[in-house]
Amino acid sequence: MTLEGAQGKVIVDGKVSNPFVISRGVREGDGLSATLFNLVFHKTLKNLEQSNTILNRLTHICGYANDILVIARSLPALEAMCTEISREAGRVGLVINPDKTKYMRFSASPSRRSVKRATINGVTYEGVAEFIYLSMLISNDNSMEKEIQRHILASSRTYFAAISLFSSRLLSIATKIIL
Repeated sequence: MTLEGAQGKVIVDGKVSNPFVISRGVREGDGLSATLFNLVFHKTLKNLEQSNTILNRLTHICGYANDILVIARSLPALEAMCTEISREAGRVGLVINPDKTKYMRFSASPSRRSVKRATINGVTYEGVAEFIYLSMLISNDNSMEKEIQRHILASSRTYFAAISLFSSRLLSIATKIIL
């Protein structure tokens, strides 16, 4: 989501200024940028919050930083939720970036897990068989094997990158134990 055509107002001594167009924001990666975005993003998601879990309703939203994951039991439920998200995001000047948005279909049946594009509310999204969300590999077959292999590979890389430190005489045994 990005800010587009946003306006701001400033409150000084309880008086609200006239609205002004925000033409430049803070630099991406800046601490203030993340804080401001999270405040606006939280307000958007708060208006969509629902109680309970996906077990007893049609949609569920998971949001962290600038990532949002929408789980829906059906395409019509997903379309309705995307409409709500777009509406609420638009109220605060955010828009969904279709180039960064992906679509995945889960099913116990391999024939129903087709990786194809999905058109939701007139916007076509790329279909994927797997993606990474919060550093976890999520696949449409709900298999954990690839995720476990990723962790084993990462551990091996770390070990072999540090093996020279373990055999070095420059480090004390106490330091090597900490490593």
